[in-house]
Amino acid sequence: MRLLPRAAVLTAALVLATTGCGAKSAGEKDKGDFEQAADRSTCVADAKQVSQLPAGFPKGFPFPAKTVAYSAQDRGREGVVVTGVTSLPFKQVLAALNGPAQDAGYKVTNGETEEHDAEANWTGNGFRGRWAIRESATCAGETVIQVLAAPSQ
Repeated sequence: MRLLPRAAVLTAALVLATTGCGAKSAGEKDKGDFEQAADRSTCVADAKQVSQLPAGFPKGFPFPAKTVAYSAQDRGREGVVVTGVTSLPFKQVLAALNGPAQDAGYKVTNGETEEHDAEANWTGNGFRGRWAIRESATCAGETVIQVLAAPSQ
């Protein structure tokens, strides 16, 4: 399947961009497709909700309560990356993505959870993607959420 290698590269890039793995020092950029990823140090108090998510992102994706989606980047065929932050603690965000989000049809196909971050591949409602969450390193008690979504093919 031609999409599998691309999906594997995107998955690896999102994991590196959203977890402590491959973290760069201040001023360095992440390499690869997520080089232009949103600043993950934004706090809820400073986050401004995007006015509209790109058409390539699932309408009504069940972000956890209190999430402010402050960046949405349409990457064309690669999908849409939405970055948000919530004042909910990490464990509640994880429970929301493993509970109500799956109940809404976004089924986790595989993933990994650590003490301060988690990521999972998902599929559903005509889309496939990956979500990654982590405790904010700069905003005590807040959680950063990144979702990659692309139409299923």
